[in-house]
Amino acid sequence: MIIDTLALTLIHKALLASALLGLMCGVLGTFVVVRRISLVGDAISHAVLPGVVLGFVISSQLGDPRNPWIIFGSATIVGLISMIVVRQIIATTRLKADAALGIVLSGFFGIGLFMKRSMLDLMDSAGGLDSFLFGNMATISETDLQAVVIVGVVLTTLVLLLMRPFILVSFDSLFAETLGYPVKLLNLVFYTLLTITIVVSLQAVGVVLVSAMLIIPAATAYLLTDRKIHMMLLSMFFGAGAGVSGSFISASVSSANIANGAAMTLVAASFFFITCLLAPRHGIVAKWLKSKRQRHKVTTENALKAIYKLVEPTGDPRSAITINDYQTERRLETAEAKLQLKALKQQQHIEYLDKQQLTLTPDGLKVAQTVVRNHRLWELYLTSQANYQADHVHDDAELIEHLLDEETVRQLEAELNFPTTDPHGMPIPRPEAS
Repeated sequence: MIIDTLALTLIHKALLASALLGLMCGVLGTFVVVRRISLVGDAISHAVLPGVVLGFVISSQLGDPRNPWIIFGSATIVGLISMIVVRQIIATTRLKADAALGIVLSGFFGIGLFMKRSMLDLMDSAGGLDSFLFGNMATISETDLQAVVIVGVVLTTLVLLLMRPFILVSFDSLFAETLGYPVKLLNLVFYTLLTITIVVSLQAVGVVLVSAMLIIPAATAYLLTDRKIHMMLLSMFFGAGAGVSGSFISASVSSANIANGAAMTLVAASFFFITCLLAPRHGIVAKWLKSKRQRHKVTTENALKAIYKLVEPTGDPRSAITINDYQTERRLETAEAKLQLKALKQQQHIEYLDKQQLTLTPDGLKVAQTVVRNHRLWELYLTSQANYQADHVHDDAELIEHLLDEETVRQLEAELNFPTTDPHGMPIPRPEAS
């Protein structure tokens, strides 16, 4: 099948524009997610609809039915007005930000729909307006693409220049103000850039779904890194990837009649759910594996601690105990006790002297002494430093004993002047390797 030159050109335009819009959404979306103002993006995307309609009307009256600069400018002004209205509602009423945003979102969007229906006679091409509602890159023109490129370059340059103050204000605006940064001006610039990004992205994604492209790529990147620069780069990558892939799917699968905005959003959501599942640190699988390892660690340490407590009165931590001793100490069924001991043997923490008697190995003894030391040190810390009663510290120590690392334990020992007994007079063991 041969694709004619015009169709190929249109596809290339759509893909390029979608990639640029994805990059812009990724850049600003990073700050939206970090600032926790995701609803603001949704509110602006709906609130700019009256400005889009007004831009179409002005363009038609001036003889240029679809001038992108007039449409973008009108929509940006209305978007900024909507944010001013939100701030006034919060400042002059008892309403909180979420209620004010909801009011402005629905109110301005309703006005836009009313204007769209009532001003059809003033527009030469009402059909082009639908692409701003649902997204349609097939209608992009040479002028539209030029506008996207120019806006993308200017916006990216400004964000790079203001990167440090933007990050500082996003995390601690009061600290930024003490350093001499003009916080109010920076916030005005940020919301202006955010509004422009949303307005420019409307043609690709539409009013309804543009907030998804603003939030989902940044949220995906947030699951992969704690560094904000890396987060921004990843967000740009996911945004551009979703833009290009979504536009290609929308253009290729013509029989399915998939809207461009819907396709881009579905691709972005796919990136997010895959990342949410497989992210190395914050993914569901990683957290499940970590939780599983922690449960296994707790079970192992509790088992070794029980054995140590059984042999501790003998004065010889390597003395033998029986399976029945262990079962009684742990209050387990016979099968469960044997299963736990089998796991300890596989980890080389215990060794059997015969079918009934077992003893700790050097490695098992070290782990047992470590967890008992952690338990008793924490009990002593709670009684001496936090004024707990000695009979109220056991449950807390049962939880914390598995979480203390070696550095924290050394700090505790130093703060407690290297104690030898706990609040109950029991000796605090020193692991052989310490």
